[in-house]
Amino acid sequence: MKQEAGLLTRCAIAALTALMCFLGVEAMAVDGLTTIRSSHGPKETMDRLEAKVKAKGLTVFARIDHAAGAAAVGLSLRPTELLIFGNAKGGTPLMQAVQTIGIELPLKALVWQDVSGSTWLSYNDPNWLAKRHGLGHEGDATLKAMAAALDAMTKAATAPQ
Repeated sequence: MKQEAGLLTRCAIAALTALMCFLGVEAMAVDGLTTIRSSHGPKETMDRLEAKVKAKGLTVFARIDHAAGAAAVGLSLRPTELLIFGNAKGGTPLMQAVQTIGIELPLKALVWQDVSGSTWLSYNDPNWLAKRHGLGHEGDATLKAMAAALDAMTKAATAPQ
């Protein structure tokens, strides 16, 4: 019985893997991290994201080029750039409820290029952050708005023209 279940599980995993390879995977899953494939190169993806963030009226606090930092100390790194952005009206109510969520704010998005040359955009799911810090229902409206804004901005930044 155990052997049959193990074989069935391995077959199911193999079939799922084959299907994902055949169809192509547009998103990766890591707990609380949303990652989507971009139709653009790293620089254009980040430029588009920064423009969408500013158009929403959010503040861009920093744009950090990790690859440039690596090059400055003689190391190589594929394109990897971080955008730090937010809005006190969105983040403050969450911190009023649970101050430790402040370690996650302002929001961050990472644009990176994998070994095959594909460009990806990753960000933390606001609902996962709330769960991580034990935020109750008092943050639901803010989290819903944050998640919707992140979804819209990142999809616009990564979508074909």
